[in-house]
Amino acid sequence: MRHVAVIIPARYGATRFPGKPLADLAGKPLIAHVVERAKRARGVDVVAVATDDDRIVRAVRAAGGEAILTGPAATGTDRVAEAARKLAPRPEIVVNLQGDEPLIEPEAIEAVIDAMAGGVRMATLARPLAEGELERTQVVKVVTRASGDALYFSRAPIPHRRAGGESALARAHVGIYAFTAAFLETFTALAPGRLEGEEALEQLRALEHGYDIRVADTGYRGFGIDTPGDLERARALLAAGA
Repeated sequence: MRHVAVIIPARYGATRFPGKPLADLAGKPLIAHVVERAKRARGVDVVAVATDDDRIVRAVRAAGGEAILTGPAATGTDRVAEAARKLAPRPEIVVNLQGDEPLIEPEAIEAVIDAMAGGVRMATLARPLAEGELERTQVVKVVTRASGDALYFSRAPIPHRRAGGESALARAHVGIYAFTAAFLETFTALAPGRLEGEEALEQLRALEHGYDIRVADTGYRGFGIDTPGDLERARALLAAGA
């Protein structure tokens, strides 16, 4: 069995929602919900929050979670890589789980871990598109090879169906990633790509440099907290038993 770590990057100074990881959600910090749900996933050996803010460290530890203090980082993936180096034993598989997903389903984490079988170095998830999502730039789309590896990720509606209508091949990307520890180091050392800059999608860096990303299916729709309004929606969903 491979040693698996779920590492959750969290920073205090989000532009649209400062202090988001510590926002109250059903009587506990938002970040505590993410940790608790990740711990329920089968096959996970350790769950840790990676942050450069002492307030988040204290809140995570007060909630019974593990926190790793990191330096400033260019991206959440860089923060995850730094935290992975500090874990003992060093994990063989690292899952990068966003710290603003308090409704993450443990099954989604399990799906991305399972996708790492057979020598896969990087994996992510995709789900069916809901009505009206194909044209929305906020919803990232992904198309894959027959092997299940990603061909491209885009905010544009892909694939375009020349005959008209929506293609059954169109799927929405769900932003949770798994890496081998070795490939995580490779990925963070790569130069940012041109397409990555155009689309503002970090995962395109791997494709531009010739590396594969396995894409597994999930029913989890993803629900990130980007604004105070999103937090209110999460409160309502939790109250309804989500």
